[in-house]
Amino acid sequence: MIDFSSPKHRSKFGYMLLAPAVILMALIIIYPILLSVDISLQDVRIARVGGTQAPWTTKNYDWLINSEEFWNSIWVTARMVFFVGGTSLVIGLATALLVNQKFKGRALARLFVALPWAVPEVVATVIWAWMLDSSFGVINWLLLKAGFISEAIQFGSNATAAFFAVCFVMIWKGYPLVSIMLLAGLQSIPAEQYQAAKVDGASVWQRFFYVTLPNLAPVIGVTMVMTTLWVFRDFSIIYVLTQGGPIGATTTLSMLTFEQAFSFFRMGQGAAVGVVTMIICAIISRALVGRFAKSVH
Repeated sequence: MIDFSSPKHRSKFGYMLLAPAVILMALIIIYPILLSVDISLQDVRIARVGGTQAPWTTKNYDWLINSEEFWNSIWVTARMVFFVGGTSLVIGLATALLVNQKFKGRALARLFVALPWAVPEVVATVIWAWMLDSSFGVINWLLLKAGFISEAIQFGSNATAAFFAVCFVMIWKGYPLVSIMLLAGLQSIPAEQYQAAKVDGASVWQRFFYVTLPNLAPVIGVTMVMTTLWVFRDFSIIYVLTQGGPIGATTTLSMLTFEQAFSFFRMGQGAAVGVVTMIICAIISRALVGRFAKSVH
């Protein structure tokens, strides 16, 4: 019988307990990444996936560098990350501050805040697509009745309208998670810090900037990373609303990956876009986490 009380055997036992998780991680994370890198270095069409190994080539990455579609998708993704991420943070923080106050019906208010996140993404997007329809959509009807517009907005054919429609639905779908995470951060701030600030004569805004925000910095950092990655990877909202159109106005990196791999059946080019997207996400995540970690210290 093995004596797990000895340091040597305890170490082995720990590795044994970690082994299933490491193997599972390798199967569902590491292997697909390596497979994507492998396919991105081959001139592979969908009919040849799983067939004979093709020789490695940088052809797909040469296409990326010289492709207007790729650079347009980076620009669209960057704008979307900035707009959706920033707006979701502002709305989420305001909502978290509101539902953190003591008032009658607070539990119900928190429930309503979380509802958009709970609705399945495709179902919610289909409903928004109906509401944004230029012929019978309620959004255009309300804007026309209120006198804000003189004719229906063509969300499907107007590039600017399509971009902001996608961003709006993303914000509506994503801000509840931001609110919930920031609310958890607000509730972890010791009440003594606010009391001390009040004793020192700090105003509401001073307490917000010098007590609330510094304590929320780690949570904001994690939230921004999650929001950024979510916008980068989100596909269903864009596909249901605009399918990347009009004329690439909403074609993000995830949409471009889908188009190359499953619309044009260029698996190598699709994998190359996916690999570059992964690298960009890793760099941005590291930068955001490092930035907020420094602000805490």
